[in-house]
Amino acid sequence: MSQLKKLSEKLNVSLLARDLTAYIDYFTGLGFRLDNIYPDDDPKVAIMSGNNIQIRIDKGIGKEVKLTELPNSDEVIFPPTEHKFEVRKLQDNDPWIIGRAGMLYRDLLPDRLGGSIIASHIRIPVGGPVPDMVHYHTIGFQLIFCYRGWVKLVYEDQGPAFILNAGDCVTQPPQIRHRVLEASDNLEVIEIGVPADHMTTIDHDMNLPTSEYLPDREFQGQKFCHHQVDEAQWNLWKMQGFEFRDTGIEIATAGMVSVHVARVLENTKKTQTITHDADILFTFIMEGEMMLGADDREPIQLRNGEAFVIPPNFKYQLINWTEDLELLEVSLPGNYNTQTL
Repeated sequence: MSQLKKLSEKLNVSLLARDLTAYIDYFTGLGFRLDNIYPDDDPKVAIMSGNNIQIRIDKGIGKEVKLTELPNSDEVIFPPTEHKFEVRKLQDNDPWIIGRAGMLYRDLLPDRLGGSIIASHIRIPVGGPVPDMVHYHTIGFQLIFCYRGWVKLVYEDQGPAFILNAGDCVTQPPQIRHRVLEASDNLEVIEIGVPADHMTTIDHDMNLPTSEYLPDREFQGQKFCHHQVDEAQWNLWKMQGFEFRDTGIEIATAGMVSVHVARVLENTKKTQTITHDADILFTFIMEGEMMLGADDREPIQLRNGEAFVIPPNFKYQLINWTEDLELLEVSLPGNYNTQTL
């Protein structure tokens, strides 16, 4: 009887690998399947299974990721935000890291505010089918904003696959099953995740699209949101001379997050000093150029592809912007106060 019990138990094997992708490909060729990968933007750990064996592969460069440090596959822990003023410039020698499914990642918030948020600039230079699988993320919030090109996606209980065009965005509520199917050449997306560390799990049993269309289904209190720029309504923004479109994400996330796109309405050069009381206020420059003034610091010249985060109760100014300036702004919580000084 004890021998039968031993045969029914999985054998657990741990390996160190300098090239995690090569090991995943090798064991996939032997009939193993990928169950978990962590983190998406620069994978350090992969868990695979097959033939009654579970293999944990650690990227064997630098500090080993201990089992106790891995996010739980069904639990989300929100670290307290470590507030700071941070600017992410776009440099020609910026590293693009190969992440999950072969996508290239650039970190827009290297400090990650103490692990409270991750902001990634993702690109796929050569389009076509994407080698993705049906998967889900154990996460509090996730945004996919299409910055350049287009991407074909499919989501659990949200109808057939669809094209996300430049300027469109979707939320990926906690544990919603989804898959990236196809991308255009030079696809670029901005991905925001809260918290920064989360587990990605492959669902080997679900096929997408599902047979049901349930747009009002809640996934741990959140609804799927698909915002399309062609259907957007523009209104006056908090800053004079700008207008914005609301993506509907504040409602879909029950007030957890808001996502706005703002653009120049009239090119007034009046400098306005502003503060806010949001826990996190992240901005990515989609188009154009501007200067960012912050407290008593020298103004910083910024252009498209660059990003910044403003801590609460911090005085800042947008200065000398170009007429084509367009900003993607993400705030937590969704409803916060702004004061013009």
